[in-house]
Amino acid sequence: MAGSSMFLPWAAVVVLSVLLAGSSHAGPEADPYKILGVTRSASQAEIKKVYKRLAKEWHPDKNKNPDAEDMFIKITKSYEILSNEEKRANYDRYGQTDDTQPYGGGHYRHDNFYFDESFFNFPFNSKNNRDFADSKYTLHFNQYVNDVVPDSYKRPYLIKITSDWCFSCIHIEPVWKEVVQEMETLGVGIGVVDVGYERRLANHLGAHRTPSILGVINGKVTFFHYAVAKEHLRQFVEDLLPQRLVERVTDRNDLQFLNSWHELNKPHVLLFDQVPAVPLLYKLTAFAYKDYLQFGYVDQGLSETANLLKQFNINTYAPTMLVFKENIDKPADIIQAKGMKKQIIDEFMSNNKFLLVPRLVNQKLFDELCPVKQFHRRRKYCVLLITGDEETFSFGNQAFLSFASTNTKEVVRFAYVYQRLQQPLCDILMQNKDSAPSPPQVVILERRNAAGKVLFKPVTAWNGSEEDKQCLLDELERLQKDPSILNHDAMLPELNNEFASVRSCSVLHKDICNDFCRREMMPLLSLIFSALFILFGTVVIQAFSDSSEDKEHFLVVYSWCVDLSRPPKKNFVEVTELTDITYTSNLVKLRPGHMNVVLVLTDASKNILLSKFAKEVYSFTGSLTLHFSFLNIDKHSEWMTTLLEYAQDAMQIDTDEDDGGNHKVDYTGYVLALNGHKKYLCLFKPVYTGEDLDRGRSRSSSRDDHPTRKSNRSRSISTLQIHHKLDRLGLWMERLMEGTLPRYYIPAWPGLDKITPNK
Repeated sequence: MAGSSMFLPWAAVVVLSVLLAGSSHAGPEADPYKILGVTRSASQAEIKKVYKRLAKEWHPDKNKNPDAEDMFIKITKSYEILSNEEKRANYDRYGQTDDTQPYGGGHYRHDNFYFDESFFNFPFNSKNNRDFADSKYTLHFNQYVNDVVPDSYKRPYLIKITSDWCFSCIHIEPVWKEVVQEMETLGVGIGVVDVGYERRLANHLGAHRTPSILGVINGKVTFFHYAVAKEHLRQFVEDLLPQRLVERVTDRNDLQFLNSWHELNKPHVLLFDQVPAVPLLYKLTAFAYKDYLQFGYVDQGLSETANLLKQFNINTYAPTMLVFKENIDKPADIIQAKGMKKQIIDEFMSNNKFLLVPRLVNQKLFDELCPVKQFHRRRKYCVLLITGDEETFSFGNQAFLSFASTNTKEVVRFAYVYQRLQQPLCDILMQNKDSAPSPPQVVILERRNAAGKVLFKPVTAWNGSEEDKQCLLDELERLQKDPSILNHDAMLPELNNEFASVRSCSVLHKDICNDFCRREMMPLLSLIFSALFILFGTVVIQAFSDSSEDKEHFLVVYSWCVDLSRPPKKNFVEVTELTDITYTSNLVKLRPGHMNVVLVLTDASKNILLSKFAKEVYSFTGSLTLHFSFLNIDKHSEWMTTLLEYAQDAMQIDTDEDDGGNHKVDYTGYVLALNGHKKYLCLFKPVYTGEDLDRGRSRSSSRDDHPTRKSNRSRSISTLQIHHKLDRLGLWMERLMEGTLPRYYIPAWPGLDKITPNK
């Protein structure tokens, strides 16, 4: 007994020594000053500069070191402590940060003892004990911006916001796992954001508490505000989807639904099932393939669908899916199975994305139907009928469809195009010099590169006769043996998007109606004040005026709506300067669907760049959804720098450092397309073209020998280089209108203090 009584004090001393030793080692490991390599007297500017350098060096996307992620997290957490004066003071006094922080930390203090979370070994969401299933779905900021947001236009995402030592997160975990298992098999994207390691992404999403659950669809974030139950989350996902994805079809509207294939240029899909509600899997499929197929649902339990069941001989014991193309009396394909799986449905949809003979209505469809040749064995030939949309052409068009339906060759695709709607393309393929209407003609073509190069051969004039069919059949057989019969080559222009103007005006009309319904008289007041503001604040630039004119023209124009397909009727471009007065109305509170295209310039380059800018964007002024502004970087450089910092990782904007360590970026000639409502930007960087760059360099090098001389010749060279900064802006604007430019999302527009002129 005496020995055991002597052992107890010694055991207590040993345990206490271990605790003290652990505390002595924990401190230096978590010392933010040592991690960043700065002194305790370092200023905020020094800390920020070091953090940017280390974050860039240790970012996991750029540094392949196995410890890069851990080091990047330590650097980020250290900067969060030292960049906040309150947290920094708390750490300097007590060696800890604010424990009341809602996102929590991994270390705790009790009296004079410092405990690491591993001492308790609690099964919370710490990095070492994080649920394996969650780690599979962990999202980083770049991954969200570059992958999740674009993918959300094809499927919705369900994202959980969690953190270390989050007690409430444990309570929802069983429900979350069950929902994830079900939703993922249906095609819903899953994501998990740990705010302890991805604070930037959490702030970007607007998640300020844990746990939180949100949905992302079409790039838009929606928060879940109900009790965390399986049924509620399932309904939440369903509510994210657009309302009119699937049309209810009965005996009364079946012909109207199926006959719209010609107008929509899409095959139509019908699902027959016994449940009254449209299955969620079918809705998700309709959302994923909305650009290719039109979806309908037939409830077999209704008496109003009896004729449809009888007409297509539907088995009522299992769900049945039919796809219809040009022939609405007979389905082109069919599947029937109990408990249809997503993989089966996806394969079925992918095999039936196009009509037998689709109409080329945009460049995207052309690229998919007639892909660029990659290898000799992967040749794809397009048989294109150039025709008209009048009734007189219907017989020939139907004969072409009949010919195409007998085709069994996988390397041949059939399509047609309306000459009136795609005139530039048709003029090249028909070798029409005067753009006059020509009789229908069939052309066989093979695409060679994405830039538009094709090999082609006009086959025959087409009126649908048996001779025409035999001639085309003979040419296809010759082509199979000898591809060199395609003896013409050309560069094709990009196809017009025939549905763009209709959709844009539809969206614009909907936005205006909703605005009137919500605020009634507010738009009238807004119109009055906006008109008064534009009267005094808008600079109007002549689009094609002579650059030698000394006088500037000022004019006020205000309109409500224009058809995007209509060319501009004005001979000028309205450009408003972006200042602290116009900032809110021209960006922060810009109406949904509208964008502001902002040219960045300086006092010295203002006149030259504005004139060039007006010429490049003039053809796009027919759209009221576009607004044009300019930002004087001499006055507002801080705002520009702050804005691009938000997206610097995604855009990989590099800055040049001089010997003094100062960052210098020449933003002159940059153009920003800013979507105020959805909070994203598209970026145009100046690109030099032609031989003027080399000529300018050679002249500038000779000029360096006499730096004090400023001849008229040197000034003209500088002017020429500035003038060419916007050479490719017109092409960039076309991609902007098509929606194909990369988008860089930001959490919030910089505040008004960021656009105050520096004094």
